Amino acid sequence: MKATEILADGYGRIREVVHEVVEGLSAEELNDRTDAGANSITWLVWHLTRVQDDHVADASGREQVWHAQDWVTRFALPLPADATGFGHSSRQVGSVRVDSGELLLGYFDAVHEQSLGFLRGLAAADLNRVVDERWDPPVTLGVRLVSVLADDLQHAGQAAFVRGALQRRRRATR
Repeated sequence: MKATEILADGYGRIREVVHEVVEGLSAEELNDRTDAGANSITWLVWHLTRVQDDHVADASGREQVWHAQDWVTRFALPLPADATGFGHSSRQVGSVRVDSGELLLGYFDAVHEQSLGFLRGLAAADLNRVVDERWDPPVTLGVRLVSVLADDLQHAGQAAFVRGALQRRRRATR
């Protein structure tokens, strides 16, 4: 198996978890926070998608799906157009809301397809290309793609945890 196929498999696992978490939930459940300072499923999925979109677009020299397909207008968030969620305050986290999971999954799937298209076009040698010289050592494409993969899987796991907590709370109140 090639390194790029392994990366594509990993990115596919992010998709599996995101869909398992979002599908079947109401807007209320997606936007709910387990406490006032917690992240909602909506924010977690939006953030992991924005990070993937931002970082993979930058590494591939492509435009972010967020802008190219006008997801920024579809979400209509009260945030700067380039916001990805890094450093968000509790208030900003709470401002990331959706009316349905379709919006979240639509954006995620569009980003996922662009990422997979990029990954499928890579050769193993491409992974050694330096994409960010601001770090010591400089960040290669392979390291950047693994970093996004790890970050996204962590946030997808957090969203799965939140879903379970919300479902347990709902069962307890019945």
